[in-house]
Amino acid sequence: MTFHSMWAELLPIGRSSASGGYRRFAWTGADTECRTWFREQAESRGLTYELDRNGNQWAWLGDPTGGDAVVTGSHLDSVPDGGAFDGPLGVVSSFAALDELRARGVEFTKPLALVNFGDEEGARFGLACVGSRLASGQLTVEQAHRLKDADGISLPQAMDAAGYDAGAIGPDPERLSRIGAFVELHVEQGRALDLSGDSVGIASAIWPHGRWRFDFRGEANHAGTTRLADRRDPMLSYAETVLAARQEAQLAGAVATFGKIAVEPNGVNAIPSLVRGWLDSRAADQPTLDTVVSGVEKAARQYAEAHGIELDVVRESFTPVVEFDHALRDELGRLLGKGTDLKVPVLGTGAGHDAGILSGTVPTAMLFVRNPTGVSHSPAEYAAEDDCVAGVTALADVLEGLACR
Repeated sequence: MTFHSMWAELLPIGRSSASGGYRRFAWTGADTECRTWFREQAESRGLTYELDRNGNQWAWLGDPTGGDAVVTGSHLDSVPDGGAFDGPLGVVSSFAALDELRARGVEFTKPLALVNFGDEEGARFGLACVGSRLASGQLTVEQAHRLKDADGISLPQAMDAAGYDAGAIGPDPERLSRIGAFVELHVEQGRALDLSGDSVGIASAIWPHGRWRFDFRGEANHAGTTRLADRRDPMLSYAETVLAARQEAQLAGAVATFGKIAVEPNGVNAIPSLVRGWLDSRAADQPTLDTVVSGVEKAARQYAEAHGIELDVVRESFTPVVEFDHALRDELGRLLGKGTDLKVPVLGTGAGHDAGILSGTVPTAMLFVRNPTGVSHSPAEYAAEDDCVAGVTALADVLEGLACR
């Protein structure tokens, strides 16, 4: 199958007719359809299909136990009403790159694997990269069992309901020890390549980033009869904190976003008793990120005290700066620049990826495909067909250099 035919098959799965975005959440029907698609693609190419203990899918060319394998792939799940390219572009491109290598008639000297990591976006259980975190031991079994969705369904319950054995989840060091290099292709979630005029780039590092939950607790009361002077309204403190986050990020050259909120009792004519907001913050280095988050928390506590509000701040997840393997990154640059005088751009990113999670265990690298608008995590996310094809060719060139020599 061509890249275009595979893309067309995957495109309708989990798409909302109302928003045009995707709702491919972990262990739901749409996720199952995506997983079925992956398995069918693997089997149609005569690859050895495996499902690991954490629900990650693998398709092998060569001996899965041979060691020093070259692995590529990404994920198929989405954020709420996300775009078509974030994750799926890397998975579809991995199959297309394999097809191109076979058409070139190359001889593989190392095992090659294509992978779909489960629950990368964290849309359902609130933690990103669950599949790769479990495999690498960065998420313990106990922590995984405590993860619940908005309906109170735990991760193990969701996996069991989808037909997977949640009792088997846990670290998978033996599998990861067989990998010599992991290269993830991804749509760029920014405009650096558009501004430089390049179709494909190489990742240098992932910014440190995390998620913090701010719980503002006040007093519920009648919106129409309670004097302003008598109110303990947590929404005021929350709103002021949102503005403070923008200011702190702007001063530091970082980013900070309150993108999710929960309100109780959530009535139009009721003063809230609780406003819970989630802060996502990212910066080019750890000291800058610390400055931003501490500044937001300091401002939030001042606003809360001024309005008689109780405040709890909980760090729910954190990923330190990830410097991709320098030798592998340089090798990608050499392979992609071979026979030309052109240098492939190298750029950092504020977005997290499975490649970042695995970087502490496996040599990892990333390729980015141009996103002309820079929009991501939105139905408007886009990459031109020519750039997608250029990404497939670049990935094939990299895989040939790493696995066929």
